[in-house]
Amino acid sequence: MPPFKDEQIIIIAPGSEATVAQLGLPESFTPARLRFRSRMFPAEKDGEFEPYKIRRKHSEAPKAGTDGGDDDDIIYEEDRVSEEGAVWPIQEGKIVDWPCFFALVSHVYNLLNAPFHTPILLIAQPAWTPKEHEKLTHFFFEKFKMPAFSVMDSALATSWAYGVHTATVVDIGKDKVDVTAVSEFIPHTQGRVIALPGCGGEAMTQGLLSKLKSKGFTRAMCEQLKKSAICEILPIGTPLPGTPDANNQTGITNTASAASTGALGSGPAGAHTIGSIPRGPGADTEVGEEANAVDDEGVLDVASIVASGKMSEYLANKEKEKQDKVLAKKKGASTETPAAQNRAFRLPNSKREKATFMYEDHHLLDTLKGMNLGVKGLADAQASLDEGPHKKGQAVEEDEPRSAGDANGAAEPGSATSRSGPIRRELEVGVERFMAASGGVLETVADAIHRTISSVEEVNKRSELWDSLIVCGNGSRVRGFKESLLATIQSKYIISPSSATIFTSEIPSNISTPAGTGANTPQPQLGPHGSSGVNPLLLAATTAQNPHLMVHGGNPLMPNMSSHNTHSSHGQTPTSVKFVKPPEYFPEWKDVGYDEAAFLGAQVAAKVIFVVDQGQSKGYMTRPDYNEQGPPGIHDYSL
Repeated sequence: MPPFKDEQIIIIAPGSEATVAQLGLPESFTPARLRFRSRMFPAEKDGEFEPYKIRRKHSEAPKAGTDGGDDDDIIYEEDRVSEEGAVWPIQEGKIVDWPCFFALVSHVYNLLNAPFHTPILLIAQPAWTPKEHEKLTHFFFEKFKMPAFSVMDSALATSWAYGVHTATVVDIGKDKVDVTAVSEFIPHTQGRVIALPGCGGEAMTQGLLSKLKSKGFTRAMCEQLKKSAICEILPIGTPLPGTPDANNQTGITNTASAASTGALGSGPAGAHTIGSIPRGPGADTEVGEEANAVDDEGVLDVASIVASGKMSEYLANKEKEKQDKVLAKKKGASTETPAAQNRAFRLPNSKREKATFMYEDHHLLDTLKGMNLGVKGLADAQASLDEGPHKKGQAVEEDEPRSAGDANGAAEPGSATSRSGPIRRELEVGVERFMAASGGVLETVADAIHRTISSVEEVNKRSELWDSLIVCGNGSRVRGFKESLLATIQSKYIISPSSATIFTSEIPSNISTPAGTGANTPQPQLGPHGSSGVNPLLLAATTAQNPHLMVHGGNPLMPNMSSHNTHSSHGQTPTSVKFVKPPEYFPEWKDVGYDEAAFLGAQVAAKVIFVVDQGQSKGYMTRPDYNEQGPPGIHDYSL
C-alpha cells in the first residue's frame, strides 16, 4: 500500500463531555481543531438524530392574510446553546446509546469534510470492551469506506505524548476516573481501575452544589463556578479563610510592626476585638469597614422575576443602576469601599473569604426567547440584564460561549449588534468555592492509584510508576486539583527510610552502648538474621533511596544474597511520588495545557504508523485485511 500523507489522516477522540477531532497532521502538533459536545438531539423521524436542538422560531407578527396558527407558516431554527432534550451517548466512558454514538461520529466526520483515501485513528476509552472494538471497526469500514483504521488506548496515547515508556496515567473525566499503569508502552489490564464513578468533574460540581444550593445556586452556576479562577482546591491541612486557624497563619514576620497597624494576627488573642481601632495597610490588615460587613443574601433568581410578569420594573431598576455607576465613574467616585479595593489587590484567592465570578445565564436567555418579545425587545432586555463586559459590536458564537475572562471593553446599553451571546451576571461566593472535592474525591482517586500500582506483578517497576504520575483529563482542570492530589498521596501512602527507627527494637538488650573507641561495637554473629549479621528490613529501608549501595545486582553488605531478592520491600509503600514533566517542544500545547494529552499522543502515533512506518509494525488494519479477516482482526493490528 502506498504511504499516506500527513494531510490525509483523521484523528477522532470521543469523550463523555466533548468529542475532539482533526483532519491532517500539522508540522508542529497542535490541540484539536474541531471540538463538539458529545450529545445529539432526537429528530422528527424516529431513530435519527440532529446535532443541535430544533426549536420553533417566534416571529414578531404573522404573515399577512394569516392568523398565525397555520402550521405551514411555522419557522424552525437551530438553537446551538440549549441542552434541553439532549442525548449523551457516552456516560462514565461507556457507550450507552449506539445509534446516537454512530450519529455523533458521522456528524463529526462530515464536519471535517474528509477527502477520499483517508485513514482514521480512533482514541478508545478504557471502558470499551474488545467486542465493542470489533463493532466500531465494522461501522467505520462500512460507513466511511476508508483504506485503513486503527484503535489506540487513551492511556497509551497519553504516555506517547509525554514521551515516557512507563507511567501511571490518571484520567479525570466528566463522571469517572481511569487509572492505568503503562509499562514499556504496554497498558496493564490486571488491577486497572476503569470508570471509577463519583470522583470526576461532575462529582466536584455536585460537591459545590451541595454547599451552595441553599443560597440559590443551580447546577449550571456551580459548573461555571468550578471552571472559574476563584474555584480552588486547597491542599489538605490548609485552613479556610476566615477560620481561627487561618487567622493564626498570617505570615507576619515583624510582630512589632504588625501590632502598630493593628493586624489581626498580632498581640495576644482577642486583643483586636477591644475597641474600634482603625487598621492600616499591611499583612492581614484593612482600611475602613470590616471584611464581613456584606451579608450573603444568596443568588437572586432573575429568571423567576422575568417569568412572573415584573420584567419591566426589574429592567428599569437595572438600567438605573447602570446609569448611576456610569455617573459615579465620570465624577471620579468609586462604587467600592477603600477596604474592598485594597483587599482585592492585596490578598490572593486562597486568603479571601468572598470572591465574585461572571456567570453566563443561558436559562434566562431561553426564558426571554420564549416570551415572544421580538428582536428589538429581546436585545433591549439582554442589554439591561447583562452585567458583563462586551466587545462593542462583536457577536459571540452561541455553540461555544466565551468565558468572562475572554471579553473586554464595554458595549453601549441597548446595542443589539453585540447581544447574540449569553446574559452574564456577577455572582459572589464565599469559602464554599474551596469545597469542590470535600466529598472524598481526592482520597478515592489516591486509593485507586495505590491499588493499580500495587497490582503490577513486576515489583521492580512499582517505584518507577510512583515516580511517573500523569494526571490528565478535563476534570483535572480545577485549580489546585493536581497539587492537592499529590499532597493527599504523600500523606496517605509515602514512607521515608528515616522511619527506620522502628528497627532499633530488634537490638538485643544485653549489648552495651558502643563507646567512641569502638570497644563495645557489636560484632557480626549468628542471630535472628543469619550469618550476615545485617537486619534485612533495615537494609531494605536504606537501599530504597541509596541505589549506589547495590553493586552488580547484589549488595556489598550481603554478597551471598541472591539478586532476585535484592529489591526493596517498599514496592507496596512508595518512598517518593512525582509527576512526569510535560514535554516542552510543543509550543501550542504549552499555552493550553496537557489535559488532553491523549490527542497529542495520537498525533505522534499517527505520524509513526501511517507515514513513517507505513504499516510494517501492523499498527493499523487495511481494507484488504478487513475483507479477509473481518472485524475481529482489529485485535491483531491495534496499538
